[in-house]
Amino acid sequence: MADADLQTPDDSAAPYSYITPIGYSNSSDCGYCRRSRSGQSQKRYSYYAAAKSLEPSFYQKLIDRCWRRSGALLYRPNQKNSCCPHYTLRLDSTNFKASKDQRQAVNRFNRHVLGETYTFQAARLYPRSREEVRRRHNEFDLVERIHEPETEFLKTPPVPAHQFSVTLEPDTFTEEKYDVFENYQRIVHQELPHKISRPGFENFLCNSPLRRGTLVGPDGAERQVGSYHQCYRLDGKLVAVGVLDLLPDCVSAVYFLYDESIHFLNPGKLGAMREIALAREGGYKWWYSGYYVHKCAKMKYKMDFSPQYVLDPETLDWDRLDKETLKIFDKKDYVSLSRERKLAAAAAGVDNETNDNTNTAKETPSDDKVNDDDDDEEEVSLLETDMPGIPSLEQMKEVHMDGVLLRSDSSDNFFLTADLVIWEEEDIAEHGTLKSRIAELVAAIGPDLIPEICIDFRRKKNRRP
Repeated sequence: MADADLQTPDDSAAPYSYITPIGYSNSSDCGYCRRSRSGQSQKRYSYYAAAKSLEPSFYQKLIDRCWRRSGALLYRPNQKNSCCPHYTLRLDSTNFKASKDQRQAVNRFNRHVLGETYTFQAARLYPRSREEVRRRHNEFDLVERIHEPETEFLKTPPVPAHQFSVTLEPDTFTEEKYDVFENYQRIVHQELPHKISRPGFENFLCNSPLRRGTLVGPDGAERQVGSYHQCYRLDGKLVAVGVLDLLPDCVSAVYFLYDESIHFLNPGKLGAMREIALAREGGYKWWYSGYYVHKCAKMKYKMDFSPQYVLDPETLDWDRLDKETLKIFDKKDYVSLSRERKLAAAAAGVDNETNDNTNTAKETPSDDKVNDDDDDEEEVSLLETDMPGIPSLEQMKEVHMDGVLLRSDSSDNFFLTADLVIWEEEDIAEHGTLKSRIAELVAAIGPDLIPEICIDFRRKKNRRP
């Protein structure tokens, strides 16, 4: 490294996202179809990175490019090389209309919390006007109905059958949260007890790398950003937790867990609608429900909420996910709706042009499968794959990376890739070199995001931003 370091503000004052590249690799097994690597006809490749500290606005851009996080681990799946391709979904909360079944679930929960006695006496003590009765009959106001049973919104007396509250809290570890997690994993997910642990819960769902804070939206209203736990308490007991990433333009659902004692109340469905209500009420607009795996029956519930949009892995544009587009997912393992439109246009004789981006559109066995070599295959460079939405090796050679910001244990300051003695000597085509690792990360997040990142190679403890 060169002697001169770049003098910049300290970590807490610098508005960068700190990321450590891990690399492009194959997962050993699939949590959706439960096939091990040896039983797969396809590999399951993703690009991985570790996040030490993330700006919420930066992570918003990442999830809009097919990324997600699991604790501090960031990953972007290769949908073309997967037995169960992962697609990013989002829902427009401002246009969401609850179905009859969803409305019934909310009303049933509200009646359980309030009780018949409270409902009858409150109607007598606080009668609604005719206009209000008519409005409630003709219109289901999601935000209003979701808050209706909460203690802080109730008119008293009388006293409801149960005390119910929902609070947005920091995503820190507590024993009561772990108790809900342990119960949920063991009873609902039927996970073996020895696989459930406090460190596992903490690493997975607590202490996110996202920085908490506030920002002012386009409407002038202040909103929270960062990672939070939405905590549901019934009669003082924590019964459910929604793990959320609040980002500038969305409420991103990370996980939802609940105690089996409230299973009969449809907590999963209620939690989803409360998160949609939070997106609408808080001005975030979009609700991201996580990845959608079309082959996984447990994910079909996501299609009950609309209007849904799916992220095209190749163009990174959003398309409406309706019954017609779902038919395409029924027929194919890997789907890019922009590619499907080009194929349809070509078949109709409208567009006979071909280019490098559409040549792979032909349905051939090699498109979605890799050869069945033994598992001791050499590591693959991300830049030499056909991963959707990723620049090729040749394209990355044209990207100016001399100004990528770095941190390491050898210096207390920031420095640039151009300051590295080996930088000019290495080639990004030489897989495994420092330059190739940096190039892979830049390709995976997008070269346009270089000004927002600091690649962090520090390993010493207590050196987090």
